Amino acid sequence: MSEKQKFRGNPKRTQAFIGLGSNEGDRLGFVQQSMQMLKDVSGIKVLECSSLYETEPIGVEYDKWFVNAVASVETTLSCKALLDAVLDIEKRLAMMHGKEETLKDCVPGEKRRRVIDLDILFFGNSVVEEEELRVPHPNVPFRAYALVPLLEIAPDFQHPTLKKTVTQLHESLSKPEIVYLYGTRGDKESRS
Repeated sequence: MSEKQKFRGNPKRTQAFIGLGSNEGDRLGFVQQSMQMLKDVSGIKVLECSSLYETEPIGVEYDKWFVNAVASVETTLSCKALLDAVLDIEKRLAMMHGKEETLKDCVPGEKRRRVIDLDILFFGNSVVEEEELRVPHPNVPFRAYALVPLLEIAPDFQHPTLKKTVTQLHESLSKPEIVYLYGTRGDKESRS
C-alpha cells in the first residue's frame, strides 16, 4: 500500500451557521446572491437556509430595516479560512453593486447601509477569541435577528459556552427587536 493510500481519508467536516443580512437596495436579492456565492466556495456545502426575515434596525448607526437569514453549512475549511471566504463574498458583492464600505469608511453619526453582512455565528462547538474573529458571535444570545432564523433550522443547537439551546436563548431575550417573516410587515417600505 502506498503512503498516499494509507493516509487518505475524508477531511474533517464542521457544521457552521452563517448569518446573512442586508439593509441596502435590493436587500432580498443581495441575500440570495450571497447565498449562491457561498454555495460556489470550494469546501463549503450549504445544508439548509432559513426563511427570510425583515428585522428592525438596532443601534443608532442603522435606520433601514434588514433582510436576514441564517445558513447551515458543512465545511472542510478552518474557521479562519471560512471567515476569509465570507469577507471575500461581502467585498465582491459590494463591489459588483458599486457600494464598497468598510468600517473605516464610516463617519460617526451617519446612517450605515450594508449591501451584505455575513457573520459566522457558530463553528461547530469551537470557541475562537482572536482580534478579527470571535466565535460564537458575541451578539447571538442577544439578537432576535439571528436567533429567530436559527430557531427555524437548529432549535436544539447548544451554544458552546453558555450551554443553552437556541430555543432557550430566544426565550431569554429581554427586549428583542421586531422580526417579521419576509413580506408580512405590511408597509410600502418592506417591499423596497
